[in-house]
Amino acid sequence: MITLTAGQVTLDHWRDIYRGARFRLDPACLPAVEASAAAVLRILAQGEPVYGINTGFGKLASTRIDDHDLARLQRNIILSHAAGVGAPSPRPVVRLMLALKLVSLAQGVSGVQTTTLALLEVLLTHDLMPVIPCQGSVGASGDLAPLAHMAAAMMGVGEIDAAGTVMPAADALKAAGLNPLVPGPKEGLALLNGTQFSTANALAGLFEAERLLQTALVTGALSTEAAKGSDAPFDPRIHAVRRHRGQIDTAHTLGELMSGSAIRASHLKGDERVQDPYCLRCQPQVMGAALDILRQAAATLETEANGVSDNPLIFTDPDVALSGGNFHAEPVAFAADMIAMAVCEIGSLSERRVAMLVDPALSRLPAFLTPHPGLNSGFMIPQVTAAALVSENKQRAYPASVDSIPTSANQEDHVSMAAHGARRLKDMADNAFGVLGIELLAAAQGSDFHAPLTSSVALERVRALVRGSVPALDDDRHFHPDLQKAIALVSTGAVARAAGIALPTVRS
Repeated sequence: MITLTAGQVTLDHWRDIYRGARFRLDPACLPAVEASAAAVLRILAQGEPVYGINTGFGKLASTRIDDHDLARLQRNIILSHAAGVGAPSPRPVVRLMLALKLVSLAQGVSGVQTTTLALLEVLLTHDLMPVIPCQGSVGASGDLAPLAHMAAAMMGVGEIDAAGTVMPAADALKAAGLNPLVPGPKEGLALLNGTQFSTANALAGLFEAERLLQTALVTGALSTEAAKGSDAPFDPRIHAVRRHRGQIDTAHTLGELMSGSAIRASHLKGDERVQDPYCLRCQPQVMGAALDILRQAAATLETEANGVSDNPLIFTDPDVALSGGNFHAEPVAFAADMIAMAVCEIGSLSERRVAMLVDPALSRLPAFLTPHPGLNSGFMIPQVTAAALVSENKQRAYPASVDSIPTSANQEDHVSMAAHGARRLKDMADNAFGVLGIELLAAAQGSDFHAPLTSSVALERVRALVRGSVPALDDDRHFHPDLQKAIALVSTGAVARAAGIALPTVRS
């Protein structure tokens, strides 16, 4: 079980939580949390207006709230802000979001009660995930609507997905023996303010992109073998003089994947082709650049995940509530845009390799990778599908961070759009996995034509994995089931694992 120390959670642990690992909060944080909650009461006793504690919110910040309405104020902000729309967010993303909020509140500057942290932790432990509509945040003043749905479920309002069964939140809490949250001063605002929805979606996109990149290196190496391409462009001397770390790392991986290949040895000499197409030859340059920006995005998101994006923040010695703008998710928006570009390019390069393999003028393989072209269409339409998926990703890759629209009667006049910038990433990754699934089948099919020559040990393990699920294509058959099996192999990480070598990670 993972122990989460507030402010010190590693990217590897966030990945494990996204994938379903169990965890607990380090109880060493509790004294600071208690001190922050006590400071809120002392600040209130001073009688001065404090944003969101005894005032309205947003444009209504100048409206003073009577002491007898303070509890109602916190409940109202949760209920009024739970105004999201759209499909429910995926459970792994919600789980990650709750964990991010737990770690943020545990740092002792948000003024919440320890019982609130305990309720969040129990929801996670019992797999009780609030149903959170995926649309409604502009990524500034916090992810207000999504986080309000989370907080409302904690109060017994809305719905909770209890291990796959959606039920009224009040019933789910009761069945688990949990008392609904009664928010104290500042708690409603503390739960709603923050970038946890955007950050959870961005981290999910990052982890999918990491798997995508690792798998694309494997399928790219196999495509190089199918086309009888050269491994000379992966020579470390080429990349050392350019100095980009991602390029160096990906070239090393591609070289290792092809090491010992009999297919490569068969045309090492006497091949009149001087250079391969860019989709083969420039893999280290393109994939390395993608790896570099994924690592940059990972560093930003790891920092954000360990930070506090609440407002106002409560500090002690002396007691003070400081209003600022940590809720603005611009860092997350930029990171999400970088991930989107990387995902788009990984898929684009993969599709070009598929197009190269099906073209006999370039690959010197039978047209559309079928032994009997004409009677059979072979991989003709899977390449078209790959092109469609890549084109869709190009449209989605437009930067979200360059957009803004004023909200809250122009009080919140610049926003990051991080939420939907991050939310698109999973769908983009799914599209790119579809492209990689098509490439996996095409590369395996192309390599089959070189029998009895074999590839490297690593790539033969991958080919064995593929052929264990999808037989070689002789005559045309219903292609969709083959594609679904191949996509499952790439999206679950099975292909990357089958290679049996260390693959680059987004850890910088």
